Amino acid sequence: MCSIIGFCDRRLPFDVVQDALAKTISRGPDATRIINNNNNGFLGFNRLAIMGLNDAGMQPFTLDGSSVVCNGEIYGFRKIKDDLITKGYTFKSESDCEILLPMYKEYGTEMFRMLDAEYALIIYDADTDSYIAARDPIGIRPLYYGYLKEEYASDPDDRLSSIAFASEPKNLIGLCHEIKPFPPGHYYKDGRFVSYYDPAKVLRYNTSHSMEQIATEIHDRLIAGVEKRLDADAPVGFLLSGGLDSSLVCGIAAKQSSKPLETFAIGMDIDAIDLKYAREVADYIGSNHHEVIISKDDVIAALEPVIAALGTYDITTIRASIGMYLCCKYIHEHSNVRVLLTGEISDELFGYKYTDFAPDAVAFQKEAEKRIHELHMYDVLRADRCISVNSLEARVPFGDLSFVDYVMHLDPEKKLNHYQKGKYLLRHAFDEDKLIPDSILWREKAAFSDAVGHSLKDDLCEYAEGMYSDEEFTAKCKNYTHAAPFTKESLLYREIFEKYYPGQSQMVKDFWMPNQSWPGCNVNDPSARVLSNYGDSGK
Repeated sequence: MCSIIGFCDRRLPFDVVQDALAKTISRGPDATRIINNNNNGFLGFNRLAIMGLNDAGMQPFTLDGSSVVCNGEIYGFRKIKDDLITKGYTFKSESDCEILLPMYKEYGTEMFRMLDAEYALIIYDADTDSYIAARDPIGIRPLYYGYLKEEYASDPDDRLSSIAFASEPKNLIGLCHEIKPFPPGHYYKDGRFVSYYDPAKVLRYNTSHSMEQIATEIHDRLIAGVEKRLDADAPVGFLLSGGLDSSLVCGIAAKQSSKPLETFAIGMDIDAIDLKYAREVADYIGSNHHEVIISKDDVIAALEPVIAALGTYDITTIRASIGMYLCCKYIHEHSNVRVLLTGEISDELFGYKYTDFAPDAVAFQKEAEKRIHELHMYDVLRADRCISVNSLEARVPFGDLSFVDYVMHLDPEKKLNHYQKGKYLLRHAFDEDKLIPDSILWREKAAFSDAVGHSLKDDLCEYAEGMYSDEEFTAKCKNYTHAAPFTKESLLYREIFEKYYPGQSQMVKDFWMPNQSWPGCNVNDPSARVLSNYGDSGK
């Protein structure tokens, strides 16, 4: 990962910009640079070198007075680069992001539709003396914005000059009144946010493909999504939970790799569920496998650092982040891996345990659209922060735009669980390859926090229960109107969140919960463990 900032106000002192960028140094510990754009604001960059590892790849990149900072991976950039060379552009580095300014010169904001990428970027356009920002359609790379407080703004009423952009909310805390997530699939120009691509918007379903055609498309597109994400000049590793999604990513990568993968799994010391399954996959694909064992004390000690890193109070995000954070901390401290492939986003596309309760295909599709739109606040946020705070980069093959587009356009009737097995389409697509053991391919899913160990969630709940009397709980909950806490656990998380992000709860829409309007889903805990169909999951 890297971190970027962009301040459009010429009045802001350099030391304030410097301090803001320093708050996310863990995202890019290799080098830091801030430039003043024509005495009209600043762009700043903390670098984690992944592509083009020498100094020539350092940002901001400049061209004819314009400049850009980007936290991203641009897939297929070499072909675009070759095309730009034929148009007369020259390049000094092997960085994928160096193509962005020439693309902007050639195509303007149309360039954003052309990018196959996970990215967030800020451009200073010297020709118009203005700023442009954009974010990938899933929101895999983080970007936030706000308007500077009166004491920092040249003209607080001029929203063009007072707007500020940053990789994380912590960069803008204290500088802006209200901090908001930059909407995925949008670009900002001339004071407006413009949608350039919404992967969840489906006007017409693909109803013509047979089940075997669907299997082939899912199979080939996911393989392509993994393959392009293996392209890195820095060492690559894999988070392997032992569940379907991460196992498939590892199985695909193992077949394409000429040397053993570096895989990592984590579990509690007393009741880890998934460690044995991860080990089974690792043995099958011949990876160099690492197990991280944690205790109750590790979980409780990690709680506040995790919430500080995440910038959320959401219960399920925090529970699931504890294990990922501690696993990534181990990877950072005990290996040279800099890039991690993960299995996020599959659930939102193919369904989760609670979507078995969807009353019909229309409701299933509507729920999928909602979850895709909100990914950047929940699972994607978790993966980004847990990985980047440990100076690593996340890559998400299931978020490949071609893959997401195809699955979202499938007839939702085919995605409903008519098969007595969740994610049947995905499982069926890889049934013949034998990339992973059949026992893993057809294994019921366990929620990640539960899979690390049922005791992880239980330890957190027990710890929270001991923090408040019933009277204190009732009184303190009244302090909050937006996303009000409803359990002692949620109150504890909210109080820690407010310590680091005071008054910024609107950055997250609400608590991630099953669709409580569906029969069978009106539960008061986000864990799938409370659903009646959890069955053999988590065993």
